[in-house]
Amino acid sequence: MAKGFVKNAKRVDPYKNFKFHISWDGKTVLGVSKVSALKRTTEVVKHRDGGDNSTDHKSPGRTTYDAITLERGLTHDPEFESWANKVHPYAGDAAMDLANYKKELTLSMMNEKGHVVYRYFLHNCWVSEYTALPELNANANAVAIESLKIELEGWERDPDTKEPNEADAVPAAG
Repeated sequence: MAKGFVKNAKRVDPYKNFKFHISWDGKTVLGVSKVSALKRTTEVVKHRDGGDNSTDHKSPGRTTYDAITLERGLTHDPEFESWANKVHPYAGDAAMDLANYKKELTLSMMNEKGHVVYRYFLHNCWVSEYTALPELNANANAVAIESLKIELEGWERDPDTKEPNEADAVPAAG
């Protein structure tokens, strides 16, 4: 039976979903604790042949990429708010930054040791929702979370990111 790992043939468990980082403008975004799933959907176009009206044929139509949501604990880092303000600042339409509101993002997923095992490039991303403050509740015992909903025009997996040899040391962060 085929296994899911080539270099690490003794590994039987799949990767965990808790080690990752996201970067934009060449820098890792600090404190991101949750990223929603990468999902794309292709519409189904049904059609029939004139002589065979009882059977539908199906072909692919338009593909869309779902927005992703980033969440992080609230700090004094202004990056989420700064990016959100490029799309629609309080000052109005004239203050919108049309030249810089879209970004290229990189989402990297690591194994437990810290090797990058998957890397995705997210294209033409922009902020459609920004939550500056969560609901505040004096009876709760929770971290205050800020979030961004990011629209994107597509994503692709980095073909140069291969399965790492898990016996190797983790490269130092650059």
